Amino acid sequence: MAAPVRTTPTPARSGFSVGVRFLLLSLVCLSLMILDHRDQHVERVRGTLSVVVDPLRLLVDLPFRGWADVRENFASRETLVAENERLKRDQLNAGLRLQRLAALETENARLRELLDSRARVGSRALVAEILAVDLDPYRQRFNLNRGLVDGVYVGQALIDAQGVVGQTVRVGPFTTEALLITDADHAVPVAVNRNGVRTIAVGTGDSGRLRLPYLTNNADVEVGDLLVSSGLGGVFPAGYPVGRITEVTRRPAQSFAEVIAEPASALDRDREVLLLWNATDAPSGSEAASLTAPK
Repeated sequence: MAAPVRTTPTPARSGFSVGVRFLLLSLVCLSLMILDHRDQHVERVRGTLSVVVDPLRLLVDLPFRGWADVRENFASRETLVAENERLKRDQLNAGLRLQRLAALETENARLRELLDSRARVGSRALVAEILAVDLDPYRQRFNLNRGLVDGVYVGQALIDAQGVVGQTVRVGPFTTEALLITDADHAVPVAVNRNGVRTIAVGTGDSGRLRLPYLTNNADVEVGDLLVSSGLGGVFPAGYPVGRITEVTRRPAQSFAEVIAEPASALDRDREVLLLWNATDAPSGSEAASLTAPK
């Protein structure tokens, strides 16, 4: 029986085949590179493939981009909240400096002759937030987040960006109870800004009304007159807006006219108020604790 014959591939033939293939592939690659450099054919193919690849890339990047957007939105919100709070406080302090402008323009001529009657306006002010409002319709009171630790004392004047708000009546270590100028138990000395006529504005229990019960029928008051604090009594510094006259009714059978005014401040919308210190030293904490609320 004859042995099987083995055929072994010739190395020279195999090497020649691989070399030819490599040479052909090299020529093809060079040709493609030359054509792409001249006519940008491959760029067109790349653009066509990007139509399929780009959506996949966007899908992969979507979670990372979404997380980055969420972080950026939260950071922007915190920044806006902080900036809004700062702007509100700046506006309140700016209102404190500007609200007396109307009164000062009218009084400028009189102040030249009466230098000793210049208003003694407090050099210190403190922002206080309103914590709670008395829901009793016959009481106009609210609580503040300031107290003895902040130097607050009984009888201290409160204002907002528009005018006089009220005064403190009970001071605790960390909170204070305040009385609005519209409370039926409150009265504030005022003057008509137009001519200097002095009187007293009394609360009615309605946050939108003040009464001026002590003006006679021949008193020189008109609808639209601005009422400012007169400074009498030493509680409210002179020159701050209190209200504006809205009704004047004169009855010949009576000695006094019926005069109604609207408060200048936003009593039913305030969230923050300013506590004023007079030019004179305020009572210390122990002295303030021993004071009683004004009747």
